[in-house]
Amino acid sequence: MGLTITYIIIAIYSIALLLIFFYSLAQLNLLVNYLGNKKVNAFAPKFNLLDPKEIPFVTIQLPIYNEEYVVERLLENIAKIEYPTNKLEIQVLDDSTDDSVHDTAARIKALQETGLDIQHIRRENRSGFKAGALKEGLKIAKGDFIAIFDADFLPSSDWLKKTVIYFKDAEIGVVQTRWGHINRDYSTLTRIQAFALDAHFTLEQVGRNAKGHFINFNGTAGIWRKECILDAGNWEGDTLTEDLDLSYRAQLKNWKFKYLEDVETPAELPVVISAARSQQFRWNKGGAENFKKTVWSVIKAKNIPFKTKFHGVMHLLNSSMFLCVFLVALLSIPMLYIKNMYGHLGWIFEVTSFFIVSTIILFICYWFTYKSIQGSSFDNFVDYIKLFFTFFSVALGFSLHNTVAVLEGHMGKRSEFVRTPKFNINNLTDTWKGNKYLTTKLSPNMILEFGLMIYFLFGMYSAIPLNDFGLFPFHFMLFLGFGFVFFKSLTSKA
Repeated sequence: MGLTITYIIIAIYSIALLLIFFYSLAQLNLLVNYLGNKKVNAFAPKFNLLDPKEIPFVTIQLPIYNEEYVVERLLENIAKIEYPTNKLEIQVLDDSTDDSVHDTAARIKALQETGLDIQHIRRENRSGFKAGALKEGLKIAKGDFIAIFDADFLPSSDWLKKTVIYFKDAEIGVVQTRWGHINRDYSTLTRIQAFALDAHFTLEQVGRNAKGHFINFNGTAGIWRKECILDAGNWEGDTLTEDLDLSYRAQLKNWKFKYLEDVETPAELPVVISAARSQQFRWNKGGAENFKKTVWSVIKAKNIPFKTKFHGVMHLLNSSMFLCVFLVALLSIPMLYIKNMYGHLGWIFEVTSFFIVSTIILFICYWFTYKSIQGSSFDNFVDYIKLFFTFFSVALGFSLHNTVAVLEGHMGKRSEFVRTPKFNINNLTDTWKGNKYLTTKLSPNMILEFGLMIYFLFGMYSAIPLNDFGLFPFHFMLFLGFGFVFFKSLTSKA
């Protein structure tokens, strides 16, 4: 291996590790914010819903697309929302292209006959995908406030009463609630997804919101002030995460967001890895697209402090961390050999060992978010340790897939909004078999993921002749992670 190539590998490896370290420090700062957050909601101005004059008109938007398995559950649940019927309308924004349209229409007609103001809104094409549907519905929405729920979300009957009251403060543009998971314990895959989402909805959302930093509307389970949507430029479909895009445009125009950790909105997690893949791809590519679209507006903004800019940039870079993680993983085996070939470069490995520090920081941060939901008993801590390392391994296994998404986003490659198939999985006995919306194609990344599994097996073997086991645990987790993703992708077929 030439010295020039050696130094290039060391440089890329070190920069990627440094960015991961900065990310972990940002997470640590959010943890400090999270732990120091005072319950300010008790003192926030609120609408008095006992006074008819203060009850705002709300439009609930339900964007759906081929939701045969969950649309009945969705409509039954939304019909139970407790709110004055003269101040509530429901828009079913149905872009479906299959036979579910007829069933949906029949169910909506039955609900209309009960006196519910519910409309079935259809478009001629899916222009703008979900963003386009929301924008189309907004044109005729009667409400001053727009609540949005994806098809797999099940808000409680008093959800509106707990959330819309905070719009008494005229500066608030969005109220977002925490996602719950009705099928958290269905499988290893759902437990990992719940773990990651819980970290976002506690540590990150509370940590940012507590100090006035930018947060994002999560696409569902929240309410917008209609004036805020219009003032920020309305929904745009030029990224795959239209929610993050509009959130940043609104906050750059000084709208405030309120996050309610105590209001949980249950939803269903994808139970098949192909569905999780498509969701991860959309979220990570959309994150990169929004970084490209918005980061300079954040950096140049004169109305926000430096710390908010820093957290904003790190937030927009979230998905790009997968690129850094993948580079560190890929280069870790050449680095192992470089370390043993060039003894005079040993100091570099002392410096770059702070990847361990990053992991410890994340371990501590995620423990606080885990125990806030699951409890802090000794048994819970043991469960947490097992779940953290399972999560860490599988996240590493997704790093190639998500890196492709991030690179496409940064390079401006456009792709269709691929919706996540819903399953109507409520308990352990329900099955996803036969779901007609599942893709039957294997991901082309699978071949590479199998190759990487073998590559990191070689990395584990390399520790023996080199007598250097420092990276063995890392390579073991990479081997398990890519193995999990590969074999799950191979066997989880409808």
